[in-house]
Amino acid sequence: MTHASHSHWTPSSSTSDALDVYLLGMVDFESALFLQERLVYEISGRSDRYGGLLICEHPPMVTIGRDGSRSHLRCEQSEFTARMMDVRWLNRGGGCLVHGPGQLAAYPIIPLDRSDYGVVEFRDRLLLSVVDMCDEMHMHSDAVPDQGSVLCRCGQFAWTGISVKRWVSYHGLYLNVCPDMDAQRLVQTGDDDARITSVTANSLKPTSMNAVRERLVRHMTRQLGYHDYHVYTGHPLLKRTKKKVYDYA
Repeated sequence: MTHASHSHWTPSSSTSDALDVYLLGMVDFESALFLQERLVYEISGRSDRYGGLLICEHPPMVTIGRDGSRSHLRCEQSEFTARMMDVRWLNRGGGCLVHGPGQLAAYPIIPLDRSDYGVVEFRDRLLLSVVDMCDEMHMHSDAVPDQGSVLCRCGQFAWTGISVKRWVSYHGLYLNVCPDMDAQRLVQTGDDDARITSVTANSLKPTSMNAVRERLVRHMTRQLGYHDYHVYTGHPLLKRTKKKVYDYA
């Protein structure tokens, strides 16, 4: 692993089997999606296993995947409007999710056609990276592949929502570390209506976002089969938009 910063970005033109990890901080959803699509375009045109992993948090909003429906929204649109939370329908796997500060979003952009696993195993590897992270933190958890989620004794705290374009993955994994739990309960994440929780609630003590992020990146990199990865702060192609984040505590 190497750490670096950069002012100008172009993908490696030489053959590379490394994973570039970008720590983006707080990023609006549209900007993160733009960067994912740019990486999908770049990686789909290569012939090696070069991949990217975006790690960020989002301002409060709701996304609804292919398995979600309006019946999974537990309040009227006026409630989301009052909280300044956009509701966005997406062509990704998974159901309804609330995003916000305190939830880590991990977006692996991986060439699945040049990896030794397909879409289903890719999903399972993302879930296992969370289980491995929890084991290191002495926190019991179980992957539930059929639901695309990870459970602990308090409920669900991590979910996958995957899309694939030209055999390159995007969207990915969402992990509740220490989010506003009141906002999290505005939606039902799936048909089972499982309780929603967080790493902090399960550990019963404050949890460092930086520590969770470092562990998740390390275990996800290993699960995805990358022996060499480089960590960058930010990305020069990321175009942020200004959006006020409200604290409902």
